[in-house]
Parts: sequence; structure tokens; C-alpha cells
Amino acid sequence: DDTENKKKENKKNKKKKQKKKSRRTVIHLDDSDDSDFTLQDSPSESEDEGKQTKKRKADSTVAPPAKRQQRSRKGSKQKQKKQQAPKKKTKKKLSTVVDADHKLAAEHLGRDPARNLRSVEQLAREMANEVMTNGSQALTLADLGLHNTLEVLTMDETRVRASIERIVRDVIESIMAGRGFSLRVPSRASANQLYVPELDRIVLKEKASERPFASVRHVKKTTVTTRVLQLVHELCLRKIHVTKRDLFYTDVKLFQDQKESDSVLDDVACMVGCTRSSLHVVGSEKGVVVGRVSFRDDGDLIDCTRMGVGGKAIPPYIDRVSDIRGDAKFILLVEKDAAFMRLAEDRFYNTYPCVIITGKGQPDVATRLFLKQLKKALNIPVLGLVDSDPYGLKILSVYMSGSKNMSYDSASLTTPDIKWLGVRPSDLDRYNIPAQCRLKMTEHDIKTGRELLQEEFIKQNPEWYAELQLMVEKKEKAEIQALSSFGFQYLTQVYLPMKLRDGDWI
Repeated sequence: DDTENKKKENKKNKKKKQKKKSRRTVIHLDDSDDSDFTLQDSPSESEDEGKQTKKRKADSTVAPPAKRQQRSRKGSKQKQKKQQAPKKKTKKKLSTVVDADHKLAAEHLGRDPARNLRSVEQLAREMANEVMTNGSQALTLADLGLHNTLEVLTMDETRVRASIERIVRDVIESIMAGRGFSLRVPSRASANQLYVPELDRIVLKEKASERPFASVRHVKKTTVTTRVLQLVHELCLRKIHVTKRDLFYTDVKLFQDQKESDSVLDDVACMVGCTRSSLHVVGSEKGVVVGRVSFRDDGDLIDCTRMGVGGKAIPPYIDRVSDIRGDAKFILLVEKDAAFMRLAEDRFYNTYPCVIITGKGQPDVATRLFLKQLKKALNIPVLGLVDSDPYGLKILSVYMSGSKNMSYDSASLTTPDIKWLGVRPSDLDRYNIPAQCRLKMTEHDIKTGRELLQEEFIKQNPEWYAELQLMVEKKEKAEIQALSSFGFQYLTQVYLPMKLRDGDWI
């Protein structure tokens, strides 16, 4: 008996194994959309054989006519129920559906790129009409009656040297008069700054402080300031430029830290009354440009459509840039280098004629100066593409309204009326950004967002304020790269074309 039971169990196990081996996967395509598919298990051969044997047994058994009629009626009713029953909705595979939707959208938007640019062209016409009505001459602080402010000017080497010599002469007169060696330096503290809504930028007020050499507290700072004045005077005399790093290494023991020499350099610009670039001290190359623009760099012609994926580094000597020309419809200002490379590799500027610029995060002085010159020369709109977080908005505001650290030079560094194209907090739901691509804001992020809500330049723009408020309330942020969850080229083929077509900027 035991042996017979074992034989029966072995046979059952063999049949189960055969069923598992014979199961195979079949892809069922939906007739309406080839991209929608599900994975289902098809019946195995052994199952088919089992069903056939059951049918044979049923057919072999002879039943009475009445019962046979009942069976046939039951069978027909069951078939009708199966036909009438709604088919269960099968789950779509997300990656495939998204990829298919991306392709369909890209094909639709790519049929007529010129049509997608109508909103941008309308914006450019509005800008041109505004210039015609208000004149090309921009408002100044004097026009607004703000005389208690400090605004620096662009100066040549001769004027800078003359200003430094005047400062030294005043110091000598102070020593000879018995008042001692002291330098008068404008204050760059937050309390001495003012936001002017009419100009949409931050300016420096006229408050200044003394740095007496005889004071233990100020002796180091006074010595560093005097040394920087001497070095800048020498650069202007020789008519050469150096980087901030070069300046630091001229006297490492005195400066000790480059932050010290960099900060004093801004103080010297305020004292002289000139832009920082007029001091002939520049930062290293950081910003990059590519697209439908050409210019001359110290006499050499630069065509930015032939600069490859990496683009052309924005020259630090902006005073040598001239003859800016191009047929671009708009300037696309990008926060990050990764998004810039995607746009450059896809030759986005050929499909949608534009100039693409990035400062690779927080922008340097050269990138801000170049952007201002570019907009002035081409007279086209500037659209900003930044991360959906407080720092992205902060970077955009530095381009537009200026930084507090360099508020004295805001007139030459700021580019007014930049439109916020994306990625905005409201885009996360509008474009169905997946939850796994959204990041929770840290306590520091939320604090920065709330501080931005208190800034005057944010309050002046209700749409910006609403977007930032939404971000702080939802406590969610996302990077530009979150759009890659729909496809690596979703940014260039779907997101930006849709934004341009709909005029979706604020």
C-alpha cells in the first residue's frame, strides 16, 4: 500500500513540474494603441490535454434527453454571460506607455516648430513697443529722486588710477593734519541696501564707515585694503588683467585667505566708484554660451553655433566683447550644466532659434555682464529654466535684481524682466512628475523659502510669490533632471516646446 501511495505522489509531482515548464508568456497587444500591452500567462499544453480528456469523458457518458437539453441551456447562458461581462482592465506598463506618449507628443510638437514660437514672438513685439513708447533710455536713480544712494560707473584705466590717487592724497592730508591714517569705506551691510521697485533691483545707500589704522580692530583690514589699492593701481598702469586667484597669491602671508582679498576688492570698487570689472581683476571662466549668436572677443570672431556640445566659455574680459549679432528669438537661461549639455547635444537652438546660457549654478560677474549685453544688443526676451527649489529662484533673482553682496554694481549686472519658464512648483502636478522623482524639502530649504517670501522683489511679483508659497506649503522640490523620468529627451522634445507654444511663463 505504501509503495502504491508513493507512486501516485510521484506521478502528481511530475505532472505539476510539466505544467510549470510548459507555461509560457504571451504579449497581448491592444488594437487601439500598440504601445499598451500586458503580460499574461497562456494555458499550457498539459492543461489543454486535461480539458480535452474531460470533454471526451463527458461526451462518452450517455445522459437522458431532458438532462442533455438542460446542459445545453446552461452552457448557452454561461456563454452569453461571458460575452456580456465587461473585460477587466489590464494594467499598462508605465515605462512603455510614457515612452509612447513622449514619442506621440514629440512628433506632434515637432511638426511645426515655428508655430510653437508665436507666443515668444508676441512677447518680443511687446518689448519692442515698450521701448518705442518709453524710449531706449533706462530710468536712473537720479530720475527717481534717490540721491542718497551709491551707484558705480564703468571706468577706463586712466579714471580708475586718478580715483585711487585721490584716495591716497586724502589719506596723506589726514596724516599731515594730525587725524591719523584712516580709510572711508561704503558699508555693504544688508541694513544699508534698498530695493527700488521702479528699477526692480537692489541698490546701495550712502552710509559709510571709517577704518582707522591705529585701531586694533581695523588695522588688519586697513592694511589689506591699502595693499589691494596699490595692486589695482599697478594693473591699470600696465593695462593688464589678472584673476582673483592671482591677486591673492601676490601677498599670501598678508591676505591668508582668498575670501579676505575678494571681499576687500568689492570694498575698493565702492571706494573708487567703479564697477569691479573696471579694476582689471576678474574671476576664472565659469559661464558657457551656445546657440544663434556671434561676437568678437578682442577682435576674434566667435560663432556660437559651431562650438559643439561644450559651448563657448564666456570670456572674463567682458570689456573686450563687441559686435554681438544673431537671429535668435529668445535667450534661454539655464541653471545647471547638465541641462545645458542636453540642450546643446540635441541642437535645441536649431529647431527653436535661441541662445542658451548657463552660469553653472550661482552666476559669476562675467556671465551676468554678458547676459545684460546680449539682451541689450539683440532686444529679445530672456526665459529662465531653473530647479524647482528656493535656490533655483534665488539664482534667477540674482540675474534679475542683483545680489546683496554686489548691490553697488547692480546697474551693470542686472537684467530686468526675466520670465520664469520652469521648472515651477505647479509643474510637478501639471506634468505628473512621479513621486519618486520629487524630493522632500529640508528644514534649511523651508527656512530659505520663507525668507525669500519676505523679500521685496518677490512680493512685487504676485505670480512668483504664489509659486514659492505653494512650494513651501507642499514641502516638495524637484530638479530639472526629474523630467528625464519620461525620457532623456523629454526636456527638449516635449516640455520646452509645450511651454513655448502655450506661453507658459511668469
